[in-house]
Amino acid sequence: MRPRRNWIQEERRKTLGDYTCFCLACGAVWRYFLEGEAELPAECPHCGGETRHRCPACAAPFPSAFAVECEECGAPVRPPEVLGVRIRRPGR
Repeated sequence: MRPRRNWIQEERRKTLGDYTCFCLACGAVWRYFLEGEAELPAECPHCGGETRHRCPACAAPFPSAFAVECEECGAPVRPPEVLGVRIRRPGR
């Protein structure tokens, strides 16, 4: 089930991009619109790590920079920690 978005989240998405791409190694994040998806880096320009912008299980894009599991299918999309720091607080 998708969480409800508040107005500030929706405004941010319409300004910066509806979806996110993140580096699995260093945690760098880029926001993008679907029209610009082809321009996303395949590897992180900061560390050279693999980037991910769609769920490997269902190909859904990620609306949250803090996603550790897919909002559509629930599949894990990355480890819950980056550089030893938890991405999401427990219960979120």
